[in-house]
Amino acid sequence: MTTDTAPAPATRAEYCVIACAEAWRGDGEVLAGAMGPIPTFGARLAKRTFSPDLLLTDGEAMLVGPDGTVEGWLPYRRHLAMVTGGRRHVMMGASQIDRFGNQNISCIGDWERPSRQLLGVRGAPVNTLNNPVSYWIPRHSPRVFVERVDMVCGVGHDRAAEAGVTRFHGLRRVVSDLGVFDFGGPGRSMRLVSVHPGVTVAEVRAATGFDPVADGGPEGVPVTREPSARELRLIREVIDPRGLRDREVRG
Repeated sequence: MTTDTAPAPATRAEYCVIACAEAWRGDGEVLAGAMGPIPTFGARLAKRTFSPDLLLTDGEAMLVGPDGTVEGWLPYRRHLAMVTGGRRHVMMGASQIDRFGNQNISCIGDWERPSRQLLGVRGAPVNTLNNPVSYWIPRHSPRVFVERVDMVCGVGHDRAAEAGVTRFHGLRRVVSDLGVFDFGGPGRSMRLVSVHPGVTVAEVRAATGFDPVADGGPEGVPVTREPSARELRLIREVIDPRGLRDREVRG
């Protein structure tokens, strides 16, 4: 006779996977542009559970299923058409991000003489101005969540409004190792909508270089949704059996 045992409690990394997966809820048939391990695991989990129409890519030229099986060919020209046509929801990283969602992945310090050279602007402006964008921050700190980014790569709500390019501009979520934000604050600024278990609103604010609005007030911010037993099994046994998620998020 066999008995079912309850899974071990979810780790911080697994809450982050769930929070990233939730960013694609309700998107329908769009391409998930997941950058990094935990966003990738989140996209695969969403595809296997509540967003079955989501399209996944191998990062190069193929559409793949949640288990990596090839389902179709995605030539570069078609990929660009999906980007510029709003048929992709990408989750990017950020070396810096401000309250309005302006993102920097190019340099730290003055652009003419930076103290650190990073990736470069890459496709961030096109992403943010043409299709939905969310962000994943694995190390929440005041060095990343800043009052003003040193260079704008991904375009935030304030600058998109100033330039009059809001028609296809849409920032959805910011997920970090401490909590989840949307852009429901004043002027479409960042708003804290959940904290991961074991994290307080005060800790989030102390790790943020600006004062974010808290949904429900300091005492009313909910805890990030707990993974179901099925979701935990999928994460641990199918999607990430090697435990790579715990290398990106500890604690």
